[in-house]
Amino acid sequence: MKILIADDHGIVRQGLKSLIQNSLSLEVVGEAEDGLTAVKLAKELNPDIVIMDITMPNLNGVEATRLILENNPKIKIIALSMHPEKHIVKEVLEAGASGYVLKSYLFDELSRALDAVNDNQRYLSPRITDVVISDYVHQPVSELVDPSTRLTGRDRQIVQMLAEGKTIKQIALALHISPKTADASRRKIMGKLGATSIADLIKFAVREGITSLEF
Repeated sequence: MKILIADDHGIVRQGLKSLIQNSLSLEVVGEAEDGLTAVKLAKELNPDIVIMDITMPNLNGVEATRLILENNPKIKIIALSMHPEKHIVKEVLEAGASGYVLKSYLFDELSRALDAVNDNQRYLSPRITDVVISDYVHQPVSELVDPSTRLTGRDRQIVQMLAEGKTIKQIALALHISPKTADASRRKIMGKLGATSIADLIKFAVREGITSLEF
């Protein structure tokens, strides 16, 4: 089983690599410190499983998961997150992740998660399972649509880059579009979210786990 680790904290990558290689006797074929690198290495190294931190700079783990699976649907993704909130769990699973492990239980649960997804099963931290079941049981017949569900994958990429301080020109260059198109997308996104400033976008991005204040 070949493993790719994607996490923006070097100490987390080192700890995971040590656990996987020394305790679980599996092979770590690469490490990525952001989502863009994870997508690139997944293409180059063709791992069996990617252990993917959800909150990373440049491209978050949710969008990286989508892109990796578009390129190679056979790769399994285990998401790592500090967030047990139901809307973040839902977004990660809809992106195609096979597992969702809370970082606070990471070293206790990783072996079980790896075994499960390698056997084509899903794995959710027990606390996440409780959240999902509780939400299903108590979900009202009708509820307001979360604005975040109206955003496309490209929208979320742009929100993340804006929240991380990228200029329109930098966004255009990164996404291979014109500055005019990038700015039009920014205005459209702000309209979808009812945001009136970049500060509003930053708050939204942090709340939804698209980025963090630690990038």
